This record gives sequence, structure tokens and C-alpha cells, in this order.
Amino acid sequence: MTIPFVDLGAQYESIKHEIDEAIRGVLESRCFILGPQLDEFERTFASYCGAQHCIGVASGTDALHLMLRGLGIGPGDEVIVPAFTFVATALGVSLAGATPVLVDVRREDALIDPEKIPAAITDRTKAILPVHLYGRCADMDRIHQIAADAGLLVLEDAAQAHGAKYKGKRAGSLGHAAAFSFYPGKNLGAYGDGGAITTDNDELAERIRLLRNWGSRKKYYHEEVGLNSRLDTLQAAVLSTKLNYLDEWNKRRRQHAMMYDQLLADKHEFVRPRESTGTEPVYHLYVVRCAKRDEVVRSLQETGIQAGIHYPFPLHRLGAYQHLIRPGAHFPEADSWAAECLSLPMYPELTQSQIEYVVYQATHAFERLNG
Repeated sequence: MTIPFVDLGAQYESIKHEIDEAIRGVLESRCFILGPQLDEFERTFASYCGAQHCIGVASGTDALHLMLRGLGIGPGDEVIVPAFTFVATALGVSLAGATPVLVDVRREDALIDPEKIPAAITDRTKAILPVHLYGRCADMDRIHQIAADAGLLVLEDAAQAHGAKYKGKRAGSLGHAAAFSFYPGKNLGAYGDGGAITTDNDELAERIRLLRNWGSRKKYYHEEVGLNSRLDTLQAAVLSTKLNYLDEWNKRRRQHAMMYDQLLADKHEFVRPRESTGTEPVYHLYVVRCAKRDEVVRSLQETGIQAGIHYPFPLHRLGAYQHLIRPGAHFPEADSWAAECLSLPMYPELTQSQIEYVVYQATHAFERLNG
């Protein structure tokens, strides 16, 4: 049996007629840049997240960059980020001209450890940027408390958390602003790169709209140095169509995660992340920890199962960011997660028999490795 890590073909086939109609509408309108479908998507996604504004941009990395630039965060400023995340979290900070400051994550869920944040705050710190990793919301109450005491902004990296909830509120409405990615494999994915920023701040929304469009509100009138970073109308049309199904797809992901949990409950060689009270994860990824992870991944691939590693290196082990490590700093949990994390197939169209096969092969791979 062959089981892909993500099956975008199955998703497309399930809504093929609607997707084709949405794309045809853009082609017939010939309004490919900043078209009405983008306006519609921005309205509906902002409402979905519980935010006043959504600004579509070219990628999740641009969303992080422009969110920070829009807030005036740049050279000389510091932004606190988790040490274990995809590199784009730190790149967004760097592209804005600011400096990422690393904080270790929690052993139980790989999310930024709020209790480690105060020690990282300096007089140059401007914001805390938690990542809702794997579709699980960070401990936002504690983070907001720390930020309020220090006079800092709280910004969300929600690239993996479309629809995730924290105490009844959705990701995208849990901080001063949030950055999303619509990379094709995301819970809400485009058919190419794409991203967005959500916020309740009218001035920030206006400034990001300016910055994404060459620093221009009116053609040929450029007020400041901006980017060419607009969410394509075609992608917005695709995303609007898919947004109608997001809650149902997330529900299926949670059901699949529950099945994985049940099947792995007595498999102590695989450690499952803890789900925090008051949160509703959307399982962009289903990740466990295990020893001999690399060998298990190879064994699964040999049996036709596409498994992944998210992520094999924490930020401080990457050449791009080794220079940021402060004297005496260490991030043991980030290193541990990078050494042991194993992502099992997760997408809405998975079947029970596929999940059972994945668990069977994973547990037998571990048994064979231990002889």
C-alpha cells in the first residue's frame, strides 16, 4: 500500500467543479492583479478569523516581513521567536531588518516556552512572535501577560494554524496581528505561494496594503520603498472556494489525530504531543517523537509510506542563524525535538485502513530496529 504524506490530488477531485469554475471566472474577467476575488477573499477570511482586516500577500514569509515592517519594527529592534520552527519565522524578522532572539520550546508540545521569555527580553525587544506549530495554538494568555508587563507587541505566526482555536477564538485574532501562509500543503492551501496578514489595527492594515504594492496607493505615486507582494487573484479565487470546506477538513484532521492517538496509546516508543486545555488544534501535521527517528522514516518509506521530519534542525543549528546564539545560551528541548520528531501522513482524505497501516508499519519498524 502506498500512502502519500499529503494528497492534494484527492482534495482537488472532491471539489473539482467548484475550483474550475472559480478559476474560469478569473480568466474570463482578466483581472489577475488586485481583482474583486481578492477583495472577497480578504473579507471572508478576516471574518472567519474574527479579525477586522485581512491583507493578501505573495507568501507566508512576506506576511511575516510586512507585518513587522508595517509596525515599524526594523534595524536595532529585537523580536523573540521560538528556537524550534520553520526558518521563515526568523527570516521574516531578518528581512524587516530586526534581530530574531531565540527562546526554547516546551517538551510536551514544541511550542514556545513562556517561562523562558522574560530572560530574553532586553531594552531593544519590540515584540514576541509565538508560532502555532503543527496547528496547535501557543499559550497566548501567559504570553500576553508577559508582553503587557514589558510593553511589547504580541504577533502570531499562524502559518500552520488556519482555523485553530484558543479559548474559543481563532488563530489570527489572538494578537496585535497574525501572519498566514497558503502554501499548497497547508490546511487552507493555494495552488502556488500565497500569504496574508490579519489584524484589527486600521492603520497597520492600510500601511501593509501600501507596502505590498510598491509603496503606492495610486499608480506611479510611490510614497515609500515597498514590495511587489500581492496575493494573485487566481489564488484568492481558489482560497475562497476552499475556505467553504476548511472547517469540515479540519474536523476530519482532528478525527484522524484521535485515531492515531488511540492506536498509539500503548506504543510507548512513540511519544504524542499533549493537547492543552482550552485549545482546538487543527493538526496541520501529526507529529510524534521517537528514538532512531531517521531509521524509522527510511523503513516507512521502503513500505510505501511517505513520512516527514518537521524540522530536522532548530534555528540555532542553521548556518544562517548560528551567529545569533548568545554566550551561555542553549536550547535543549529544541535540539531534542529536532532529533526525534516524526511526521506521519495527515490530510482530510485519509482512511481508517490507511492510518492503521501507518501505525502497524511504524511500530514494526521500531521493533525490527530494536531486534
